Amino acid sequence: MDFLLEQVSIPPLYPVRQTFAAKELDAVEAEVNFQLRESGILGDSLIGKRIAIAVGSRGVARIADVTRAVVAAVRDVGGDPFIVPAMGSHGGATAEGQTELLVSLGVTESTVGAPVRASMDVVQVGQLDNGLPVYVDQWAHGADGIIVINRIKPHTAFRGPYESGLLKMITIGLGKQKGAQACHAQSFAHMAVNIQAMARVIAEKVPILGGVGTIENAYDRVAEIHVLSMDGILTEEPALLERAKSFMPSLFTDEIDVLVVDEIGKNISGDGMDPNITGRYPTPYASGGPNVRRIAVLGLTEQSHGNANGIGMADVTTERVLRQIDWQAGYMNALTSTVLAPVRMPMVMPSDQRAIQAAIVTCNARDLQRARVMRIVNTLSLGQIWVSEVLADEARALSHTTIEGPSQSLRFDENGNVRINKEEKQFDHS
Repeated sequence: MDFLLEQVSIPPLYPVRQTFAAKELDAVEAEVNFQLRESGILGDSLIGKRIAIAVGSRGVARIADVTRAVVAAVRDVGGDPFIVPAMGSHGGATAEGQTELLVSLGVTESTVGAPVRASMDVVQVGQLDNGLPVYVDQWAHGADGIIVINRIKPHTAFRGPYESGLLKMITIGLGKQKGAQACHAQSFAHMAVNIQAMARVIAEKVPILGGVGTIENAYDRVAEIHVLSMDGILTEEPALLERAKSFMPSLFTDEIDVLVVDEIGKNISGDGMDPNITGRYPTPYASGGPNVRRIAVLGLTEQSHGNANGIGMADVTTERVLRQIDWQAGYMNALTSTVLAPVRMPMVMPSDQRAIQAAIVTCNARDLQRARVMRIVNTLSLGQIWVSEVLADEARALSHTTIEGPSQSLRFDENGNVRINKEEKQFDHS
């Protein structure tokens, strides 16, 4: 194997800056407080009432700040807030695991000012006409009111008027593992219909006060905050989803022979690397993005806690990633979602160098010396990327891309792994 791969040249890569039009909200906590007051979902009727604040597990920008602002606003009107992990089966489907995920997001009693009440126990509040049960977290069910917090964005596995956002948080997030499994039971083909139907049942049975939805810009920063009542979630979230889609970043080309991804992780995307960016989807019910012939994944983020969900969408990875994987965490996601593709193992190479070479030699480019190779840190960090000469020529002709320096060959250490210059990950997204 080494004899074959040693003959494969990895092209030098040019640093390219992608510039996206992106508004950014600086005073996040003040905006949350203002909108909560203006929305009318808080009032004197909450005095002495126990209010569950549902927080999910994704890498939502400024999530601790948003949560802290909601806690403070509830307290200002006399409510008694507490935090509920609303993350379906994540964290290995255990209360301890979900609490640890909140800690990794900076959401603890000391940071947001409210205790965390974590449990995987649920209460069945109804059943759909198709037989699917509807569940709600037991702590939230016992509260006098519930406020959900989530980022609104396109989903990675299905399309519909509501995708990743507040409505999904109410059904799958608050449903814990049992609720998530029920909602996924009929596959993503029916997800768009089932999450709406389940949310309407939940809204009739438990006091959902409303939700705080964030929309992020192309640089993974908060662009807008929208506070909606339960009725507002049902009527306004679809338009906010379309707005979120318009803010999404992308890769500047639709044809890529080899995409090298430095890291994937649950803090990056529910699928480790966002299919909306890579064009690699785990189901046939979502589409879009570039045509990428080979994907090589080199690492797994520490914040993913070993959950390598999404590694199955890569073609090649490394032994380092293999050693990092907590199979139980990823398999719990797969068993709950009924989608197995994200946890399948791609070809495993002993080093970064061999993984990249394997991706190149199998990409079926007409001329491997002129392969269209791109490297990104992860699918959230697209402000600076690195590309081979052919793609650099294309980037020069575009108004939103800039070549920032001469091409450089990837540097490998004695084990064949990429030497990461720390400055490379400190991108200036302004």
